[in-house]
Amino acid sequence: MAMMASTVYTAALAAGSDLDSLEVRVDDAAALGVKLLMGVFLFGIALSVKSEDFRALRRRPQLFALGLTAQLVLLPGLCLLLILWTDPKASVAVGLLLLACCPAGNLSNILTHRARGDLAFSLSMTSASNALAIIVTPLAFGFWSRWQSDLDRAVDTVRFSGASLLLETALVIVAPFVAGVLVAWRRPGLARRLSRYVEPAVLTLLVVLIVGAVAATWPILTAALPSVGPYVVAFNAVALAVGYLVTRVTRLGEAAARAMTFEVAIRNTGLGLVIALAVFPTLGGVAVTVAMYGLWDVVIGLLLASWWRRRAPAELSALHPDTQPIREKA
Repeated sequence: MAMMASTVYTAALAAGSDLDSLEVRVDDAAALGVKLLMGVFLFGIALSVKSEDFRALRRRPQLFALGLTAQLVLLPGLCLLLILWTDPKASVAVGLLLLACCPAGNLSNILTHRARGDLAFSLSMTSASNALAIIVTPLAFGFWSRWQSDLDRAVDTVRFSGASLLLETALVIVAPFVAGVLVAWRRPGLARRLSRYVEPAVLTLLVVLIVGAVAATWPILTAALPSVGPYVVAFNAVALAVGYLVTRVTRLGEAAARAMTFEVAIRNTGLGLVIALAVFPTLGGVAVTVAMYGLWDVVIGLLLASWWRRRAPAELSALHPDTQPIREKA
């Protein structure tokens, strides 16, 4: 882990705090290892996907449409307004927009369950957004990045290619996710047996990867904190507000609002990091921004879910038994 981090961030350490001039590169073996880890992780998640998760979306098209609108239109649009208003460094702006265009992260399902939210919707929305990511992420990033001149120039400096972003998304998300879904649907018994080992093993490896990377790159993260931290916190606050408020304004219920909050705010930062390292190696601030957001949204997500857990929603969806309230003892 330390060797990998050293390989990735040697140029960053030399460049100091000028994020836009950082050059972040990994050797081929390290890059392949990260992609394989993400692929196995998504394969393990897909093993638990059921056809009922997608049928639940058809039964509630209004909520599904609202979720897609919040993630594909409102979040990147408000992210662009935040960039225009606060004027961060170009690489930080690219990192924020990349996060806004990534699909929901699977941590949203865990947090929704803990917060007593609508777990059926959370599982369905996460599955759908990740399945759509192969098309949506490249198109959305290409579209929104053209609306701000600094973003446009920064993207052009790395000879951004929608095809390369499409390829990375397909390799990291679609192939393993589709493989896991096919196993779950065609061989449910095998899927249950595999999920007992795949998910815990990969989650353990991810924790080791994150902790090791943070420890090895702590000087860089702390040096970049003043330049990146405020924008990460602000963008996360916007994402949380978008998810919660659009559901409450449309009166779809508190349980749905909690699920939507995490679906919008918890981004697939693993995919974001893979894209940042593969597509934007000469804009090191992109990877730093994505990594810092990944740490922050875990912390704030756990705090919010724990706070909500003590306050049962007034109404809950009956589509999934896990969304029923856990009554507090007197």
